[in-house]
Amino acid sequence: MKNKFIRPAIFLLYSLFSIGTNAQSTKGEKYRPAFHFSPKAHWMNDPNGMVYYNGVYHLFFQYHPGGTTWGPMHWGHATTRDLFNWEEKPIALYPDSLGMIFSGSTVIDKNNTAGFGKNAMVAIFTHHNQKIEEAKTGLHQYQSIAYSIDEGAHWAKYKGNPVLPNPGITDFRDPKVMWFEQGKKWIMTLATKDRITFYSSPNLKTWKRESEFGANLGAHGGVWECPDLFPLKSNGKTVWVLLVSINPGGPNGGSATQYFTGSFDGNKFTPNSIKQKWVDYGTDDYAGVTWSNTGDRKIFLGWMNNWQYANQVPTKAWRGAMTIPRELSLENVGNDYYLRSVPVKEIAPLLKSVYNSTNVSTGKELNLSSYIKPLNGKFKLELSLAKLAKVDIVLENRDKEQLIIGYDEKNDSYFIDRRSAGDASFEKGFAKKHVAPRISKSKNLKLSLILDETSVELFSDNGLTAMTDIFFPNSYWDTLKIRTSSGVKLSAVSVWKIDLKKPVDNRHKK
Repeated sequence: MKNKFIRPAIFLLYSLFSIGTNAQSTKGEKYRPAFHFSPKAHWMNDPNGMVYYNGVYHLFFQYHPGGTTWGPMHWGHATTRDLFNWEEKPIALYPDSLGMIFSGSTVIDKNNTAGFGKNAMVAIFTHHNQKIEEAKTGLHQYQSIAYSIDEGAHWAKYKGNPVLPNPGITDFRDPKVMWFEQGKKWIMTLATKDRITFYSSPNLKTWKRESEFGANLGAHGGVWECPDLFPLKSNGKTVWVLLVSINPGGPNGGSATQYFTGSFDGNKFTPNSIKQKWVDYGTDDYAGVTWSNTGDRKIFLGWMNNWQYANQVPTKAWRGAMTIPRELSLENVGNDYYLRSVPVKEIAPLLKSVYNSTNVSTGKELNLSSYIKPLNGKFKLELSLAKLAKVDIVLENRDKEQLIIGYDEKNDSYFIDRRSAGDASFEKGFAKKHVAPRISKSKNLKLSLILDETSVELFSDNGLTAMTDIFFPNSYWDTLKIRTSSGVKLSAVSVWKIDLKKPVDNRHKK
């Protein structure tokens, strides 16, 4: 991009404008999500530096405070205690003489290995130097660090930056750092063009190259980005998971995140399968990573957008939102490991039951419109069947727009069809039907979906297949019909209101 840096004083004005609780001051904005994080104003993309400390979840994010399209990158900052009610903070990191602030991660340096202080927050990020990029040397990205000794309120950049110079790789970015206890060292997982390179360090300042992975494995339709490496337990066994985002090359077009399972010994990652797997098969879950300092619990968050159309989506004051936080676990299916992702348990207090029934005979259609009409397009729906059968969940509004989510028994696949779900004029490839394979081998079928007015997140078979799509309807979904083959019974159907105790938004009412 050719954007010129605006002076820091002007950026300060932007950051002051952005401070405050996310939802209450954005009431009435068309397409604004209620319980997904979005910035109060301006552009946002990748989640960065996610770290948990003293009861607070910190989210940093790629942020351009000078407009609603991608521009000179900063680290925005928001915090939450419950993963749903967010407070936006002042900008954490500004561009400087070394470049823009691209993606990265944050750790808690419990043992003061870097010398900034015990339990200092240390951010490890990519500097992107525009002038060097224009010189076409390929050396314009390198890794730097910054630290905070007051729990993220103020940040200082390390005077010895960069701590990892570019060795001659055009795309050299997005460091995700973790403490590897067995080797008593920090491990950096870095995206390096078409593969991942691992580095190690005793102090976050000096880095040694360990190994690389993935040149001939996985999807390679676009550059590799935003990796993450972490262990999960499966039946008492430790399995390592490596997330790698790719753009383009996703299963339904554009941006998506693939993953690998295997082992890691502090030097190299060894996969136990070469099968292609995706964290989310929808088109709107990208660059997702996990919070650090959460112990054995792994909580994932993605950018709810796609580079295919991110700069064009029809929001006004802001562009970009995050998925809901998801808890990750592993399941063994057919002698292979697969990720499960489900909404974090912190969503439970927000749910209020409005409909719950078992052994429901639908005939061919069950109409639940009266239950969802008061919910203004924000609710959770779950349904299950004792046997596999075709299911269509049809949402409509007063403008005759339609969103269909379901299971196709013939192809053993799930789908989200947004072809008629609202405004799609901003990008020719937006209005499509997206498909995902069913991974579960169970004879029972379970679909769970969460609607937040302009997004749907589908968690099928307890999260073995996940799909996330955004859309832009002109009015709230006020009709809900579940259609099945004749004679099919639903084992259970439930609808919940999702309530953050926020002001009612009446903007679509006549």
